[in-house]
Amino acid sequence: MTVRPAFPRVLISTFTFTMPQPAFHGPLPSVGTTAPTLRYVKADRHEASLQDHMGQVVVLIAFPSVDTSTCALEMRTFNQRATELGARVLSISMDLPFALKRFCAAEGIANVEAGSDFRYHDAAHVWGAALTEGALAGTLGRITWVIDQEGVIRYQEVAPELGAEPDYEAALHAAKALL
Repeated sequence: MTVRPAFPRVLISTFTFTMPQPAFHGPLPSVGTTAPTLRYVKADRHEASLQDHMGQVVVLIAFPSVDTSTCALEMRTFNQRATELGARVLSISMDLPFALKRFCAAEGIANVEAGSDFRYHDAAHVWGAALTEGALAGTLGRITWVIDQEGVIRYQEVAPELGAEPDYEAALHAAKALL
């Protein structure tokens, strides 16, 4: 009889496997610090920056790719919940703008601004969110930040597993407390 080791499982597209959140490029910006520079390319291929949202509460969600089921679910959930939030929800991943546009159109994502880190790599290297090991090395980890109107980070969550959803309630509560 062959004994197979128990591997963690992570949900990727239609395949499921889990794994602890791999190591980050790091360090990640922490609560109480000013949010670093974050330049990105939107789904419409226009360039943007976190600075463009100064004066707004921003829920910033980083994840590997909209083409994984957990990331897709996260985008759909924040899109649905953002309608009543009153804060800006910004997603950042290594997906190309074409993939973000396709996904947002197919899923009806209108309340989350989808951003790509492919050009500047600010989320990956300035924010330290790039995964440095495992099958998804080079993409971003699953991290949620809430940033206040002055650009200060007021909430941070690193998902315990790459395939785990964030704590939506905690992130939304932190954002609502700033409005």
